[in-house]
Amino acid sequence: MTHLATSFRATLLAAALAFASAGALAADAAPKPDFLAAHIDSSVDPGVDFFEYANGAWLKAHPIPASEAAWGIGNEVDDELYARLRGISEAAARQKAAPGSDQRKIGDFWATAMDVAKADRLGTRPLHAELTRIDAISSPAGVLDTVFAFKPIGVGVLFRIGVGQDDKDSATMAVQVRQGGLGLPNRDFYFNPEAGVAKIRTAYVEHMARTFVLLGRNPAAAKASATKVMAFETALAKASRKLEDLRDPEKNYNKMTPADFTAKYTPSIDWSARLAAWGIRPSYVIVGQPEFFAAEDRLLRETPLPVLKDYLRYHLVDDYAPFLSTTLDEEHFDFHGRAMSGQQEQRPRWKRALDEENDAMGMVLGRIFVRQYFPEASKQRYQAMVEAVRSTFHDRIQRLDWMGEDTKAKALAKLAAVTPKVGYPDKWKDYSALEVGRESYAANVMSANRWQFQDNLSKFGKPVDRTEWDMTPQTYNAYYNPSNNEIVLPAAIFMVPGVPDDQVDDAVAYGYVAASTIGHEITHGFDDEGRQYDAQGNLSAWWTAQDAARFNAAAQVMVRQFDAYEPLPGLHINGKASLGENIADYGGVLLGLEAFEKTEQYKKGEKTGGLTPTQRYFLGYALGWMSQQRQQQLRQRLLSDVHAPAKWRVLGPMSNIPAFYEAFGVKPGQPMWRAPQDRVRIW
Repeated sequence: MTHLATSFRATLLAAALAFASAGALAADAAPKPDFLAAHIDSSVDPGVDFFEYANGAWLKAHPIPASEAAWGIGNEVDDELYARLRGISEAAARQKAAPGSDQRKIGDFWATAMDVAKADRLGTRPLHAELTRIDAISSPAGVLDTVFAFKPIGVGVLFRIGVGQDDKDSATMAVQVRQGGLGLPNRDFYFNPEAGVAKIRTAYVEHMARTFVLLGRNPAAAKASATKVMAFETALAKASRKLEDLRDPEKNYNKMTPADFTAKYTPSIDWSARLAAWGIRPSYVIVGQPEFFAAEDRLLRETPLPVLKDYLRYHLVDDYAPFLSTTLDEEHFDFHGRAMSGQQEQRPRWKRALDEENDAMGMVLGRIFVRQYFPEASKQRYQAMVEAVRSTFHDRIQRLDWMGEDTKAKALAKLAAVTPKVGYPDKWKDYSALEVGRESYAANVMSANRWQFQDNLSKFGKPVDRTEWDMTPQTYNAYYNPSNNEIVLPAAIFMVPGVPDDQVDDAVAYGYVAASTIGHEITHGFDDEGRQYDAQGNLSAWWTAQDAARFNAAAQVMVRQFDAYEPLPGLHINGKASLGENIADYGGVLLGLEAFEKTEQYKKGEKTGGLTPTQRYFLGYALGWMSQQRQQQLRQRLLSDVHAPAKWRVLGPMSNIPAFYEAFGVKPGQPMWRAPQDRVRIW
């Protein structure tokens, strides 16, 4: 369960913000203009719109660039990160490093990704074998042969499959199969009547048609094919579960033998034989949405073969278009960038190449990154901050008036068992089997996909590696994994962009790091989904029925609160789908605040930049969400993301916290005010 708690904030360059010491953060180290106060739009009353008050001046001064769908403070630091990684990659490409070495792999990947002329000469030739396979399909069985052949190269057709921890036996790696196969982000894009969503559906069909034209089909035939593929995907979407329903771990856990899966739901797919062809023979599989697979099996039998072949063609080419010719790359951008996200022009190729390089071999780059830019003292400092937040959460659980003693004891045991991973892995992943050459950009991406697929399959039947990371150190993000009961905090997540460490006072650090990241991720272990996993990471009923009912009643208050927010006319935030993130935001702010109240800066109570310590704390939290996005991306996220948009991740939690009201003089009747009986009270 990866929670993209800071997904819009891109990746952060810890390198540019080297730490001065491992001690406490200094307040006002130099008489310079206060960076936090400079972001404030004083024309806005914080009781009316705290997000605009906290961030408005910065947002006005930093409009979204034409190449971006969104822009926030993390993006600007991200540019520095890109520059550093580009330097590493270009240096590797110039060297004559030994074959198979990390430097050689980085250099070959980079050089090939940047060779536009070669990609244009090759056209679709890197996909020749896969396109020929589709052409040769003569039966529904051939369709399935191709679907299973496409899984290792990352083409996401029909369903998703992989090896991961069994939710009810976290020590076991199990085969997991889930719904998938849609070209639009999720099922709601196929049915939502809002005008902007309807426009996206039309643009999607037109994009598919243009893709078929680029593959040699005449426009009329291409349009007909695209319309039929859209009808097939719409039928798949109808059988798919809604976003909010995918967040119920019990309902999405259906354990059965491969033979039973075949007999009861997918007579067209012999799962035992298919998995054996990959070298694995599980005694059971975990099926997320059995009814989806039953409907999909029926559709495979009822849909004309030419439509199924076009469905496969489109997804193959669209998935690999960014690595092929300029014409295909631009067609891909026209829909996925311009129509879906509102970008006006492509991001520079070198940045996109670095994104792909990070996806392909991020830990190879990560080893170099932390060696040069993240000292051990930094790791030790934030390990200490984790423990400060954990201690605070311990105290808060003990004080809860709605939770019984039996559940409290188990909650405290789970909290004590949370494993923090800070900065970078203690053990680095072995990439020696990854093959990278200079044949073509698409070939290298395909090779990386095959390596990742085989790496995943290789975990079946082996002990769970609880040291593994699912994010690279240079990622400006973090996550909680319920099966490992761990929080993972990459090196890049900790720093305030562009501000030297000795100029970041405790108040800002506790709001920006302890609340929005550390406290947020720990709270995920106790949100509506994470709370269902015990200290060992197993999905189990460890709550008393009375305490679970009290939690659910309190959580429903938050669902109603976020359901009422309407960021775009006719499109509300999905309070149920975003509940886990909203609880984590709220819990993080409470934890960070109480931990901050133990610091010397809070106890002294002196103003900095004209702001009290508590005001700076809340502004520090808002700093982490200093971002704006285009309407197209906002629409996409409202329908497909379990995170509320950035602005409401500030407005939502703040309006439930009395200390915020006191700090900024929020009055009854103002938009930020919520009556005491309407405020959320959970952790």
